[in-house]
Amino acid sequence: MDKLSAMRTFVRVVESGSFSAVADEFHATQSAISKQVAALEKELGAKLLVRTTRSLALTEEGGRYFVQARRLVAEIAEAESSLVNGAGQLRGWIRVAASVAFGHRKLMPLLKSFMAAHPDVKIDLRLHDGFIDLVEQGIDVSVRIGELPDSGLIAKRVGTSDRMLLAHRDYLRALPKGVRPPVSPEDLLEHECIVYTEMANSNLWVFTAGAGASEAIGTVKSIRVEGHIQTNSSEVLRSAVATAMGIGYLPTWLLDSELANGEVVRLMPDWETPRTPIHLVSPPERKHSAKVRALVAHLSAALT
Repeated sequence: MDKLSAMRTFVRVVESGSFSAVADEFHATQSAISKQVAALEKELGAKLLVRTTRSLALTEEGGRYFVQARRLVAEIAEAESSLVNGAGQLRGWIRVAASVAFGHRKLMPLLKSFMAAHPDVKIDLRLHDGFIDLVEQGIDVSVRIGELPDSGLIAKRVGTSDRMLLAHRDYLRALPKGVRPPVSPEDLLEHECIVYTEMANSNLWVFTAGAGASEAIGTVKSIRVEGHIQTNSSEVLRSAVATAMGIGYLPTWLLDSELANGEVVRLMPDWETPRTPIHLVSPPERKHSAKVRALVAHLSAALT
């Protein structure tokens, strides 16, 4: 038995909570993964996991072993990947997570330049608009947009995402007679608004009066909007605005080129919208990895 390989398998099974998920990850059969863990248990002379048809649970001995095994696996991976060819060249896989649109539109060019600088590094990019558990998925670095809940994760703020009210010029040109482009939050009740359901309070849009607004500076208004389309996909949200289907309340980086050429315009500029922080987040055990530190530094320099 390759004990180190079995330890790595055991650690990922515990983190993911699934033999089948680890089998997919390691391009192996579920039976092979199960046999590796069973062989490790036999070698140690201790039961590490209690397995049922629906769940996995660590035994008391398994819990103690997992803490030490995860630390050792991380340290060995770092030793193997950070120093090769006598030149400190980074190598090995880095698993990165981000939202679908941010991954496509912002992250990919930065990962390309990072890999050009470190040709022995490989990137496993996982894109998902919903919440994912970084430890369970074995993620090294995640880009998270929004306020972060308290957790044991290591987070570094690297920028801000500006969310604005945007519409295509064709949508505005096609407005029915008597309906004007919105100049105050209440005007949105007359408009087709595209709702992004992954955002907290998805159809409750919040605005703060600025210097040119009709209300006193600092006045906060929340409007519950409606429309004929809502989505949990940031790419669908972008497409709906870009094809004149309605008004969107979305990050400007989703429509950078359309804003630059005037196809899409900002509405209600006298009303400010919340600015959302961008963080790079890693599980604590990844923070000492040289390749993870290098990627975080690379992304920070570009996004800050």
